[in-house]
Amino acid sequence: MSVSTVTHLNFRGDAGAALGFYRSVFGGDAVVITYKDAGNVHDPAEADQVMWGQVAAPSGFRVMAYDVPSHTPWDQGQNAFFVSLRGDTAEEVTAYWEKLADGATVLQPLAPAQWAPLYGMLKDRFGVTWVVDVVSEYASA
Repeated sequence: MSVSTVTHLNFRGDAGAALGFYRSVFGGDAVVITYKDAGNVHDPAEADQVMWGQVAAPSGFRVMAYDVPSHTPWDQGQNAFFVSLRGDTAEEVTAYWEKLADGATVLQPLAPAQWAPLYGMLKDRFGVTWVVDVVSEYASA
């Protein structure tokens, strides 16, 4: 038996655009089911919003997202979560960083850190904070 976890991002009307953006960064396939597709429309203005969506890439990257309906309370909050993106090489991580940085606010530039060959943090154009680094061995004191 095995189990896996996938980051599930909640939006208010931006889930489709966010999934399209993440697909452009990581590649793979996007699946989007709207409220209309599922026959679950409570507000006609939200019929084409995402009820369930996912991007799955051959690299193993997975992210899910949906649009919280207007009749449901939602607050993105401050620092409610970070998405951690870890890669094996500087080249791999830098390529993702450059794409994620399009329209983002860089909180910590991608650069060498005491604990990793490369580390950086940014808030993408959808308000999602990404912590990006190159995996390194942990040496306990």
